[in-house]
Amino acid sequence: MEIDKAIGDCNDQRLKTKYNNAVYVIQRALALYNIEEVAFSFNGGKDSIVLLHLLRAGYYLHKLEQVKHDEDLGCNQSKFPIRTIYFESPCAFPEINSFTYETAAIYNLQLDILRQDFKSGLEGLLRTKPIRAIFLGVRIGDPTAVGQEQFSPSSPGWPPFMRVNPILDWSYRDVWAFLLTSKVPYCSLYDQGYTSIGSVYDTVPNSLLSVSNPTSGKVEYRPAYMLADGRSERAGRTRKSKVADSSISLSNGTTDVESQQTCIPTASVIGVGDEILLGKVEDLVGPSLCKKLHSIGWTVTQFDVLRSDIDSVAESVERQKSTSDMVFIYGGIGPLHSDATLSGIAKSFGVRLAPDEEFEEYLTSIAGYQSTGDKNEMAQLPEGITELLHHEKLPVPLMKCQNVIILMATNLAELDKEWDCLIELAASSGLLMLTKPFSSKYLSTTLSDVEVAQPLSAMRIDFPDLFIGCYRKSRRGPLVITLEGKDQGKVQLATEALVKKFPAGTISETI
Repeated sequence: MEIDKAIGDCNDQRLKTKYNNAVYVIQRALALYNIEEVAFSFNGGKDSIVLLHLLRAGYYLHKLEQVKHDEDLGCNQSKFPIRTIYFESPCAFPEINSFTYETAAIYNLQLDILRQDFKSGLEGLLRTKPIRAIFLGVRIGDPTAVGQEQFSPSSPGWPPFMRVNPILDWSYRDVWAFLLTSKVPYCSLYDQGYTSIGSVYDTVPNSLLSVSNPTSGKVEYRPAYMLADGRSERAGRTRKSKVADSSISLSNGTTDVESQQTCIPTASVIGVGDEILLGKVEDLVGPSLCKKLHSIGWTVTQFDVLRSDIDSVAESVERQKSTSDMVFIYGGIGPLHSDATLSGIAKSFGVRLAPDEEFEEYLTSIAGYQSTGDKNEMAQLPEGITELLHHEKLPVPLMKCQNVIILMATNLAELDKEWDCLIELAASSGLLMLTKPFSSKYLSTTLSDVEVAQPLSAMRIDFPDLFIGCYRKSRRGPLVITLEGKDQGKVQLATEALVKKFPAGTISETI
């Protein structure tokens, strides 16, 4: 079964554990109830898609235990025998409805389409069908999850049935890890910045995923799986007017000009080197690079440190180049056997390494004509995608492969020099988008983490376009709360609102 194999072959141990636990719950339910007595509530959202494929895998494994040979399942593998309940609503997104019916056709779902409210529709269905248990895609954090366990009887006043919650303990991260690892289709709205989909009247793209297109200047949204903090999953749930001009793009109340001014380009940083991972050397280049990117208004969404291994580099670059505006990679450049960066980048783009005469001339001018063939190895660059970034202050140009910039720096002095050259090139050629810098506020308090946790969580919903973080410089030191954003007015407003949430004198602004 393809789902079971995909999860089994992945390297994500957390996902494997979540998957095995969920499938175990499903198999328990299928052992307790006949197949005619169970149903599956499907709404086209990401959680129910996860549950659908978990049920497919769980049912397959359940049947596998009941037969002696795999071939006995051959004629029924394409059928999904569990009754599927779909509540069709006039308030649903058209994309959700379309995706639901496409999914039903692909996986042979037996749809019971209900057009009443959930409770009334369920009462009518259970009067005519012998359903005793319903699989639900409820997760901790959902409004309906309070007090539920993996097996929970229905609430008083509802028709009697057993609620089965296989993914109750799954996080937002777990959901997307499963979908991306399994490579199963999901609703297109999630690629448009929607992270939690309700009705057309209460759902907008999550502003935490907004970016400005440098070409058109319009606000666009990164896919839902790029949301850094799953606790902000429902930040896109808001009340909208039922009468809306379809020509106006939703931007959480900001104008196009404001959105362009506050856009936040994203970067990933990749360091390559076994010595860093072994703790033999302290990596100063990566953290300094993150600070430099922050200083020009960029946010770093991921910082990977990798083995000097071609496959490791290829996998990381492949993942980051499609989810970040720019990827910066350093380390592992040279003629040594451990210098795997260029080969890894080439593999991630599906191209070969080929000699570059122009780059070889630079290497020759540095190493001299007495050098060995190693310089020729270094002059092999990813074919057809490599752009040399020339600057008079650099003895050898930097390299850019589409949205991947390759730095030669091995220490802070070299990084400072290369960074200054990049900024100059950005100003003259648009290599990097130099955006409005962040405005920051720092607050200090002696309150405990528990005392500040809830107010800070509420602030993240009230101010979704700000970065709100916490840290302590020492174990017993005060808690420092940071608020950062492109809009200085919003940062100040958030600071004042946060101070009001605590008793007077318990929180103060610091420099």
